Amino acid sequence: MSASALPRREFLRALGRWLAGGVAAFGTAILLTRTRPAACSAGPACSGCPELPGCAEASLLALPRVGSGKLVWQLDPAKCVQCGQCATRCVLTPSAVTCVHSHVICGYCKLCFGYFQPGVTRLDESAEQQLCPVGAIGRTLVEHPYYEYRIDESLCVGCGKCVKGCTTFGNGSLYLQARHNRCLNCNECSIARDCPADAWRRVPAETPYLLKAEARP
Repeated sequence: MSASALPRREFLRALGRWLAGGVAAFGTAILLTRTRPAACSAGPACSGCPELPGCAEASLLALPRVGSGKLVWQLDPAKCVQCGQCATRCVLTPSAVTCVHSHVICGYCKLCFGYFQPGVTRLDESAEQQLCPVGAIGRTLVEHPYYEYRIDESLCVGCGKCVKGCTTFGNGSLYLQARHNRCLNCNECSIARDCPADAWRRVPAETPYLLKAEARP
C-alpha cells in the first residue's frame, strides 16, 4: 500500500459519512415539517419539535412545580366522562381546569368533532359552526386537507364540550387537566367531590399532570 493511498481512503470514508449525515438530516427536517413527532411531552424530544410553540402539553410541563413531597389534585383523562362540572364546580372563575390538546394523537382532521357543531353544514370558521361556546379553539390550514387545532387557554372555561366531541367521534386528542398555575389545591376539591365518574385523584406534585401522550406505547 502506498503512503498516499491511506489518506485518500480515509478521505473517501469521511466524505461518505458526511454525505450520509447530510441526507439523514435533510430527511429528518422534511419529516418534522410534514408529520407529527413520535414522542410529544417526552422532555428532550420537545427540543426542535415543530409543534412546540403552541403545544399545550409542553406548556404544562413548563409550569412551576409545587414543593417536593406534596400531592395535588388532577383529573384522570381515562376516567373523565365530560360531564361539564369542571366548569361549574371549581371555586375559581374561570375554572382551574382547561382543555389540553395532544398533537401527537390528533389526526389534524378537516372535520374535527371537537371543533364543529354536530350536523354542521359548512366546514368554515364561522361562530355558528363551532362547538366551543367561548371560541377558545383556533385552527390553521397545514396543507389540504389537514388542519392544526390550538386551544386559547385565556378563553377556555373547562366545559369539556370539545373533549366530548373528540372522544366520542374522534381520536381523543382533546382532554381536560387542572392547571397548577391556577389551581389552589384545596384540601377538598369541590370538583372531585361532585365528579360522577370519580375521575379525580391526588398525584405527586413533581409530576402533576396526566398527559395522554405519555401514556401511549
